[in-house]
Amino acid sequence: MRFYTGDTTYDTLLAGALAFAVFVFAISWFLPSPYGRFASSRFGLSVGPRLGWLLMELPATLSFLYFYVQGPRRAETVPLLFLAMWCIHYANRGFFFPLSMRVARGERGSFSALVMVTGWAVTSLHGYFHATYFTRLGPHYTTDWLTDPRFLIGLGIYYTAFILTLHSDSIIRNLRRPEEIAAGAKVYRIPQGGLFRWVTSPSYLAELVAWAGFALCTWSLAGVFIFLVSAGNLVPRAFATHRWYRTRFPDYPQERRALVPFLL
Repeated sequence: MRFYTGDTTYDTLLAGALAFAVFVFAISWFLPSPYGRFASSRFGLSVGPRLGWLLMELPATLSFLYFYVQGPRRAETVPLLFLAMWCIHYANRGFFFPLSMRVARGERGSFSALVMVTGWAVTSLHGYFHATYFTRLGPHYTTDWLTDPRFLIGLGIYYTAFILTLHSDSIIRNLRRPEEIAAGAKVYRIPQGGLFRWVTSPSYLAELVAWAGFALCTWSLAGVFIFLVSAGNLVPRAFATHRWYRTRFPDYPQERRALVPFLL
C-alpha cells in the first residue's frame, strides 16, 4: 500500500513528526515552552532571547536551502515561488524578529537551551519536508497549480496573516521604551490596538492562520505538520499568557479572549 509519497524515508519521518506534534500539544498544557515570561532555570542552560531565537530558527533556512538545491525540479516556476515565500517568511521570523527585539540591558538567560535544541529538530525537519516535497516528491506543482483555488485561497490567507503578524509583533516590540531598555528595566504593559482589541495573543493567532494558509496553498502533509506542531506549542501558550495577564493586571480588558476573537 502506497502511503503519501511512496518514499520510505520521507514518509516514515513525516509520520513520526506528526505524532510528535500531537505529543507537543498534550504536554504544552502542563508545561509551557520555557522562554520569555515562562523562562525557567529548571531546564539547565539558558541564553539571551535574541541569540536563542536566532539559533532556533536558523535550521529552517539552512535545511530548506540544502535540500532545495538538490531537487530535480528546483528551477521550475511553482517551486521557485515557494522558495521566495520561504525566504521572505524566514527573513522576518529567523532574522528580523530576533534582531529587532527590545531586550532590557543586562538581560541574559530567558531562552532555555531545551527550547532551542527541540526547535532545531523541528525546524530542520520542517525545511527538509517542504524542500523535498516542492522539488522532488510533490506531484501537482505544474504551472496549472497557480490557478488552482486551493493555491489562490491559501496564498491569500497566508499573506493576510503574515501582515497581521508583522503588525502585532510591532505593537509588542514598541511597548518597552528606549530609556527603560537602557536602564535594564523589564517592564510589562497591556498591549493595545490591532488584533489586541479582541485577543491576548494575536501574533500566535496570525501565525497559526498563516501556516493553515500555507498548508492549503502547498496542499501537503508537510504543511499540516508545521501547522500542528505550531498549534501544539502556541495554543496552550496563548491560554497560559492570557492567565498571566489577568493575574498581573487587575484592569485587564474582560472582553479579550486568549486566542480566537469572541470564542476562546
